[in-house]
Amino acid sequence: MAPRSALVPVAVAVGVMIVWGATPIATRLALDDLEPLFIACARTVLAGLLAIPLLAGMRQGIPSRTRPRILLAVSAATGFVIFPIIYTEGQQRTSALHGVMILAALPIFTGTYAALVARRRPTRAWMLGSAVALIGEVVLIAGRGSSASDATLGGDLLVLAAALCVSLGYVAGAMLPPRGLSSLATTLWGVLLGTLVVAPLLVGQLARNGPPHADTTAWGAVVWLAVMTSIVGYLGWYWALDRGGIARIATLQFLQPISGFVLAAIVLDESVTVPIAIGSILIVGGIVIAQRA
Repeated sequence: MAPRSALVPVAVAVGVMIVWGATPIATRLALDDLEPLFIACARTVLAGLLAIPLLAGMRQGIPSRTRPRILLAVSAATGFVIFPIIYTEGQQRTSALHGVMILAALPIFTGTYAALVARRRPTRAWMLGSAVALIGEVVLIAGRGSSASDATLGGDLLVLAAALCVSLGYVAGAMLPPRGLSSLATTLWGVLLGTLVVAPLLVGQLARNGPPHADTTAWGAVVWLAVMTSIVGYLGWYWALDRGGIARIATLQFLQPISGFVLAAIVLDESVTVPIAIGSILIVGGIVIAQRA
């Protein structure tokens, strides 16, 4: 049995996957009344405003050395600027179930980036599990059709591109705690730097179109994306990656589809098609194989 200290990062990572699994559903709910670019900018800006008082009470500023600054910039740009914009645009063009299952490929990209950074070849079992899960992704993306009839190839590819991008940010962010910047500071500084980039875009949209009209469900979804996805989720994830090891914890991202899968079927009433079922079985099978490595 693994020691308790080793199980805690795993438990935290699983909790984060439950939170992040709801991200495609919250995004779809927000998209009912709001434009994709507005949602992407608003979630980061709101999270950035929440980060300001928290940073004011901390004694950790931006790193003074060049390498940690580069890592922080990569983490901020990919996680809080590029990913929200590309992902939200893609999620508008595909179903929530497709979005959920495509994001299940995150461990493949995160583990690959981590192996490249560490100059270490992954184990055969990890590569086999990742390959099985990746085949599931191919089956899912290649199989068209969903209950919402919203799943398009373009939307799926945008979500996949967003996953490729944000995985790089995960690795960069996880490398900062050993260099003196805590998981909390990494998250808060990242979202604040991202806010400085997207705030002008948000102001421009408001000046051009005025305040958007949306119901409480859409606004609640934006708040969820800002607080739970952008702050709580990233904080827990960076902490788990730092304490549990990137290669080991990264495979737990395959669990993210489970909560999203259930929520999409219940909240959005999306049915499970044959490609989704087959792809999901392969992805979960890849979890078991890769995690045993």
